[in-house]
Amino acid sequence: MAKSWATLGVDLHLEPTVTGTGAHSGTGVRRGLTDALRDAVRTGRLAPGTRLPSSRSLAADLGIARNTVADAYADLVAEGWLTARQGSGTRVAERAVVPPTETTPPRRLHTRPAYDLVPGTPDLAAFPRTEWLKAARRALTAAPYQALGYGDPRGHVELRTALAAYLARARGVRADPEHILISAGISNGLRLIGTALRARGAHKIAVESYGLTAHWQILAATGLRTRPLPFDELGTNPAQLTDEPAVLLTPAHQFPMGVPLHHDRRSAVVDWARRTGGLVLEDDYDGEFRYDRQPIGALQGLDPDHVVYLGTASKSLAPGLRLAWMVLPPSLAEEVTQTKGAVDTCGALDQLTLAEFITSGAYDRHVRAARLRYRRRRDTLVDALAQHAPDVHATGIAAGFHAVLSLPPGTEHSVVQAAAWQGLALHSLSFYRHEQAVADPLDALVVGYGTPPDHAWAGAVEALCRVLP
Repeated sequence: MAKSWATLGVDLHLEPTVTGTGAHSGTGVRRGLTDALRDAVRTGRLAPGTRLPSSRSLAADLGIARNTVADAYADLVAEGWLTARQGSGTRVAERAVVPPTETTPPRRLHTRPAYDLVPGTPDLAAFPRTEWLKAARRALTAAPYQALGYGDPRGHVELRTALAAYLARARGVRADPEHILISAGISNGLRLIGTALRARGAHKIAVESYGLTAHWQILAATGLRTRPLPFDELGTNPAQLTDEPAVLLTPAHQFPMGVPLHHDRRSAVVDWARRTGGLVLEDDYDGEFRYDRQPIGALQGLDPDHVVYLGTASKSLAPGLRLAWMVLPPSLAEEVTQTKGAVDTCGALDQLTLAEFITSGAYDRHVRAARLRYRRRRDTLVDALAQHAPDVHATGIAAGFHAVLSLPPGTEHSVVQAAAWQGLALHSLSFYRHEQAVADPLDALVVGYGTPPDHAWAGAVEALCRVLP
């Protein structure tokens, strides 16, 4: 019995054009195939060194005679487009690739900055590859085959169980695995919550005066209007909360200002939620990183029925994992799960690996090592400021891996521009200010010290100091 086409050789997509005299003859087919192969090599679609299917395999795929393919290959070998050696098959020859003619001017590529000081990304060079691979191997070995199916929309129970134990121990979160939902990043989690709130009839949500524009845009896209609350040295002031159905806060380490929410205001916002039935969305984006103070427990521990806890692996490990989690009040859990859909949308293997990474203790070890590394970078930054820019003060540095550098009034724009000339990517404080915030804007920089690898940190600090007033 002849072999099915599905069992033959490597795949090669070709559309031979057979026209003109002899179009339906072997000569016409051979010419069309030769032209198609030559064009694929010339334009770079078939890269130098690419191994081509055998003449028998390609003939079966195209429904033509094997000799026609063999003759086309021979023609292109003679022309220098292909090479053929006994035992290694037919391959694309090593030669310069001529790209297709541009019909429009090519876009100018953005110049990559010498140093990236935009906050929010950890040191990706320090990702624990070896330990992660070990955890992945153990997780995949132990996983039943059902674990690779579509899965529970809340996420794999192994990860939800591991997170419930870890968050209770490390962050004071009161979590039941049944009420934890895994999402593809905090942004995806906010979109799910915003959609669920809108379905309840909500039209607005309170936010902080300083924060991530991307988060406000996500909430706005779900149909929720954002209203900023006042901000001062004690953090966001919840006194103006009224009939909003929810408020989004970063209470442990306000982003980007870096101050923790004062304990009186923590109590006040929980009291507001209990009194009105509102929800507090607690974004605990960098809860693992504390240096000069005792860890501040999650707000959710004060009232699990009115606080949605949001955490992420993006800061502690890598944003590319696209793994975050929400600890939902029982009254909201079913609605958000239904909003997510009928199947899990996060990768099963990464979820199982993170579960194993946490339960094995590797996550704790990684966080402790990262905490020490970021603290050293922070200390280097503070020392350099004291020596080279004594009029610039760093605040919000008791936690996290970014600092707010105060600037003389009216200098913010010029400093950011000078930084760009020095190859520094960084953001001004005004970049994170809500457009409806009522407080007077402050001149400052928000400097992330997580992204540059260790070997580049000293150079980044030196370049930063050169642009500071």
